[in-house]
Amino acid sequence: MRGRRRRAAAALAGLLALGAAATGCGIRPTSVPVDAGPAPSRVPCEVPDGAVAPQFEGITVQVYLVCGAQLVTAQRSVRIPENKGAEDRLRFAQALLDELIAQPSGDEKDAGFTTEVKGPLTVTAAHKNDPPGALRLSRNPEDLSALALSQVVCTYAENTPTAPGSQQVVLGGPGEDPARGYTCTSEMKSRPDSAATLGDIPRPTRT
Repeated sequence: MRGRRRRAAAALAGLLALGAAATGCGIRPTSVPVDAGPAPSRVPCEVPDGAVAPQFEGITVQVYLVCGAQLVTAQRSVRIPENKGAEDRLRFAQALLDELIAQPSGDEKDAGFTTEVKGPLTVTAAHKNDPPGALRLSRNPEDLSALALSQVVCTYAENTPTAPGSQQVVLGGPGEDPARGYTCTSEMKSRPDSAATLGDIPRPTRT
């Protein structure tokens, strides 16, 4: 009987010693990794091939929507026949604006796209002393949110730039304030919430 008790005590002591040795050897619970920075966006920001199909005759354009806190292009078809796109610039500009106001499609929403451009918002012809190619909005550009203004600027710069390859557009509001130039830069695309203006575009010299 005493022998059994001695063997049980020895076994218990051995187990305690083993546990102490394991603790001393540095065995620790697995810790949660430290977050070293912002988590990457989980939205794909890409509509699957074939998900967007033109529903009418028109031209295919690239409009800038918001996805993952950046500007990303989305393909749309607008109701402007291709042979009239260059001739009717004002109508084309309104069609682009309408696409920005429209809510993203189901596939675009699933991909993470949103828009910050809110209606009603229309575009009108330039004033008499505006620089060539200027467009006037029914609201002052500065009254739009930075995200919405970035969308408008980059969409117009992509499809109707002031000069080919310039990535610049000239926008004004409904009043008499001078139209101003905006450039769609890589910074504007990556940080559209901090859109900046270039300042007044020089007016044409009268002769």
